[in-house]
Amino acid sequence: MDIDTPMGMVPLDPNMGTSRTGATILCCNCGAPIDGTASAGALCYDCIKSTVDISQGIPRDGTLHFCRDCDRWLMPPNSWVSAAPESRELLSLCLKRLRNLGKVRITDARFVWTEPHSRRVRVKITIQDAVADGVLMQQSFEVVYVVAYQQCRDCAKSYTANVWRASVQVRQKVTHKRTFLLLEQLILKHQAHRDTINIKEEKDGIDFYFSQQNQAVTFINFLKSVVPVFVKESKHLISQDTHTGNKSYKFSYSVEIVPVCRDDLVALPLKLARSIGNISPLVLCHRIGTSVNLLDPNTLQTAEVSADIYWRAPFAPLAGAPEMVEFIVMDIEPTGQRKGKWGLSEVTVAKSSDLGVNDRTYFARTHLGNLLHPGDAAMGYLITGSNFNSDAFEAIEESKTFGSMVPDVVLVKKHYPNRRKNKRRNWKLKRMAKDEGELLPKASDQKRMDDDYEAFLRDVEEDEELRAALALYKNQKAKKVQDPDAMSVAETEMTVDDEGPKINLDELLDDFDELDIQDQE
Repeated sequence: MDIDTPMGMVPLDPNMGTSRTGATILCCNCGAPIDGTASAGALCYDCIKSTVDISQGIPRDGTLHFCRDCDRWLMPPNSWVSAAPESRELLSLCLKRLRNLGKVRITDARFVWTEPHSRRVRVKITIQDAVADGVLMQQSFEVVYVVAYQQCRDCAKSYTANVWRASVQVRQKVTHKRTFLLLEQLILKHQAHRDTINIKEEKDGIDFYFSQQNQAVTFINFLKSVVPVFVKESKHLISQDTHTGNKSYKFSYSVEIVPVCRDDLVALPLKLARSIGNISPLVLCHRIGTSVNLLDPNTLQTAEVSADIYWRAPFAPLAGAPEMVEFIVMDIEPTGQRKGKWGLSEVTVAKSSDLGVNDRTYFARTHLGNLLHPGDAAMGYLITGSNFNSDAFEAIEESKTFGSMVPDVVLVKKHYPNRRKNKRRNWKLKRMAKDEGELLPKASDQKRMDDDYEAFLRDVEEDEELRAALALYKNQKAKKVQDPDAMSVAETEMTVDDEGPKINLDELLDDFDELDIQDQE
């Protein structure tokens, strides 16, 4: 008999086991004297323990099926449940898999530690059952479960083509991926992609596939809460029951993100500029949220353009981050006007490429008066001498009100040219697992993607507000993994312990001290 711990009997009568007057008989098995009024089958306690097994019929082993893709356990016949190791849910599942366990009373059940990679789950169970009138027996035994891997139906569908019921096609028609990189981090932080069965990278965007329509609608609502978008819906009939009238559709949602990105130079239509607070039509986009946040660097006036207003009168950015030029601050004089973190100042700048060649300087007003000092570098847009193919900008130049207010230079942000390049950061960002499909990037496209990601990481370092919105993880300083088939530089720099713990931003200050010191100077 496979019994791990000794069995015992619990008297049902509280007076049982105490000294009282009664008939004494001999055990029919071993001859030990026992109380005949309380004996079970004329056997003593030791003989009952050795001859009676109340766990008979309960199996000592079993099998648990586990899906490694979604970390769920099979609950027969066809349901899958989520349960952490050694959790109450997993213990309940183990007990339900045992036959004949309902015929006895369970007094205790607990897990017995096993090596994590042994694929074994051991459960110690204590049961009670009546063996005779007034006599209960308690017994403990162990059950060993073998963990078998089996793919659930939902995960099997995710690896099969054309099984999705709803797709969300996210697109943005810009030359860089900075907005998509920010959107990727927000999706990962809020786990908005947990219901997707596939994520595929396409030209100018990403496709998300879902098994249910309501999951796609939930994902679209999340996108609306973080970026300004325009959504179009279409559906395709795939089957119809002529008797009941039931129809089955595939739903496709086209989500277009506003093609205006952070740090873009924007030329607003004059009518739109007057309607949103009579702001200057030549402005900077300083933030992208649920709306496009604009800033006039000459007056520190701000305005917001919601998604509805934008799509009624769409406009394209005049220039983007790739067109920015490096300038050197020759002189700066604050005007005393402040608004939040910005301070209005008048600066004299020169192009870095013109130093030592000619002495041409440019005068401008900037919102970076709190950060810039003589000798600092700044990135901005050179307006004088540039040819912009924009009807809105031509209308601004021809306007009597704003034509004379067009500046020579628009400074966007402070630049740190002396910062060590390719510095190994003590923090990192997670990347979303995407299926490239047949879209294999060329060498030039791969370099552009790497440059965009490096620029995004530098923005995270330099912008405290942006860092607070993302989830940063500690870099474990492990040996680099040399993967020649990696998609990007970000993946070749991933460490062996890739899934580092999420940490507080205060633990990452060493990486940002250099920038803070330069700002304080």
